[in-house]
Amino acid sequence: MAVTAVHQFAQCITCHAWSPDQSMVAFCPNNNEVHIYKLVEDKWEKVYVLQKHDQVISGIDWSRRSNRIVTASHDRNSYVWNLEGSEWVPTLVILRLNRAALCVQWSPKENKFAVGSGAKTVCICYYEQENNWWVSKLIRKRHDSSVTSVSWHPDNILLATTSTDGKCRVFSTFIKGVDAKDSKKGTSSDSKFGEMIVQLDLSSSWTFGVKWSPSGNTLAYVGHNSMIYFVDDVGPSPLAQNVVLRDLPLRDVLFVSERKVIGVGFDCNPMVFAADERGIWSFVRSLGEQKALSSGSRYGSQFSEAFGKFYGQSKHGVSNDAVEASRTRGIAHENCINCIMPLGDRGTLIRRFSTSGLDGRIVVWDLENEQDLLE
Repeated sequence: MAVTAVHQFAQCITCHAWSPDQSMVAFCPNNNEVHIYKLVEDKWEKVYVLQKHDQVISGIDWSRRSNRIVTASHDRNSYVWNLEGSEWVPTLVILRLNRAALCVQWSPKENKFAVGSGAKTVCICYYEQENNWWVSKLIRKRHDSSVTSVSWHPDNILLATTSTDGKCRVFSTFIKGVDAKDSKKGTSSDSKFGEMIVQLDLSSSWTFGVKWSPSGNTLAYVGHNSMIYFVDDVGPSPLAQNVVLRDLPLRDVLFVSERKVIGVGFDCNPMVFAADERGIWSFVRSLGEQKALSSGSRYGSQFSEAFGKFYGQSKHGVSNDAVEASRTRGIAHENCINCIMPLGDRGTLIRRFSTSGLDGRIVVWDLENEQDLLE
């Protein structure tokens, strides 16, 4: 089975992140604190509690090179935490927001981080050595609603965002004095800060969980209409595909390889999506299922995907209550999965990852035993 460990840390978890060596995990138990647990003799022990925010923490990211933690909260603030001796010391980041901060992520080079907010803006934060503080530049007047997720391109300049206005956008975040111009990169380093590279209007509902593939050639994000979107050749003429789900919507995704994606959400089980040799994306199966779906259900039309379940219930005389009772729990989670994080190096191939959800659990998954999913 793909599940290797299930840890019940709290009643509810909003987000989590791992230390560089995966010996510690930081998470928010749906309040204004960050709890850090450490694995000591095969047992998880609480070693730190970070207290500085006034409202629930909505985003955590732990940098792999510099060992710094960044947090974002509904109190409109963000803090960068540095481990000095045996204490985590916070540094306030001036975000200049009038609405909640909703998500945060370090850039690949860890010299910047991005904060998405309910103020229809994205804050790109960087460190000013002269003044010894973190400052932010805002990407304004581009989003029509809250920014739900952010994802950095491997080039450290392009940033993808999703929003409750139903759109996915890609921006340039080039900051003079922070980013070095690279003649080989061309387009991204020539663009000005805040310039929108592309706007993808593929979804008619809220969008979440945007991620880049390891090479940066493919973009994936999900919609609250039970659809997942894949975009190749991001630029003036992108190539877009979508896969319609038969079940509940997703909330977050993770590329485990260039042609394979894990999606998590309200269905309580991670779902596997893969691209074939033609580049066509499709749903493979949920982790924990013994065999894949048939090709008919995999490539069905949007109408049949959306209404197939209800048609099947009436055809076979199965009551709605009986069907729902059998699908209210996943194999490891008992409520919505809202976060998925890679374990190990964020390279071209990820074998292990973790998920956290509203049931207060952090679950570790390993694809080594899933032979049909290994490339």
